[in-house]
Amino acid sequence: MIKPKRLKKGDKVAIVSLSWGGLGDDALIHKFYIAKQRLENDFGLEVVVMPHALKGSEFVANHPELRAKDLMDAFEDKSIDGIFCAIGGDDTIRTLPFIDLDIIRNNPKVFMGYSDTTTNHFMMFKAGLVSFYGPSIMCEFGEYVKMFDYTSSAVHDILFGEWDKYALKPSPVWSDDYISWEESNMNTPSTLKEDPKGYEVISGSGIVRGHLLGGCIDVFPMVVGTSIWPTIEEWQGAIMFIETSEDKPLPDIIKWTFRNLAAQGILSVIKGIIVGKPQGEVYYEEYKKAIKQVVCNEEHLDDLPIFYNANFGHAKPIGIIPYGIMTELNSEERTITFLERATT
Repeated sequence: MIKPKRLKKGDKVAIVSLSWGGLGDDALIHKFYIAKQRLENDFGLEVVVMPHALKGSEFVANHPELRAKDLMDAFEDKSIDGIFCAIGGDDTIRTLPFIDLDIIRNNPKVFMGYSDTTTNHFMMFKAGLVSFYGPSIMCEFGEYVKMFDYTSSAVHDILFGEWDKYALKPSPVWSDDYISWEESNMNTPSTLKEDPKGYEVISGSGIVRGHLLGGCIDVFPMVVGTSIWPTIEEWQGAIMFIETSEDKPLPDIIKWTFRNLAAQGILSVIKGIIVGKPQGEVYYEEYKKAIKQVVCNEEHLDDLPIFYNANFGHAKPIGIIPYGIMTELNSEERTITFLERATT
């Protein structure tokens, strides 16, 4: 895997809207300005808005080719050091015909987002580039009042830091607040509560190592069968990380998706699974039951370590998961450790 250069103060980061275009809507543009100020003041980055990123949800929805152009142009622009996604959505897959993997491969740089951005991450993985399943502009960088400390630390550590090994620790706090995106709520902070559970090991044992590959499980059905869906060889030896979206899919959908992964042969070739905390802990126990039914009861993969309640994706707060880097799951110690740096 090609590793991008780590970010440093003064670097330029491009903002792209590759799925939903709400960042540019009149009622939501204040989220952009919050995020821009935070990126500049807290992280020392220079923000570059790609030409179509703030055109609004209707325009962006009607022009997947221009979304893709923004992404390709951002990669080709030598002055840009990183690319951050505005938010997810549900139709990033429509940009696929307009993507040139060679441009991505030949211009490595930090790329970050989550949710529907899973589709873009599979593009990056297919191109051979390490990318980052992490904060978006509207949600985390645009968080009202302040960014969660856990998330801010992850950005500094993973994207700016220099290390050989990194312990991905669980957040000691979490939030299930829903604060609607209205300017009148800009001074309303999220409340945090303690999370004493940490990582739960719901199946398996021992120590396993593998490269990270996965994303938002809601997106998998849109990508399966396309040119960017990882081959069985690319899944071989991987640690699969998955999480669920704000749509909070029914537990049966998780069960059916895991059955699909089993039918593809994926579950039998991976080394372990990391499952993200469901947003608001909705279906917290039900998702565990659905996953274990397929992995353990149906596929009899009782030794496959499954870590649950990790902080990434649609949980609050979230960290960052780098694609493709070697990672260790220690079931006895309940630890997740990145064994190599994700940047150069």
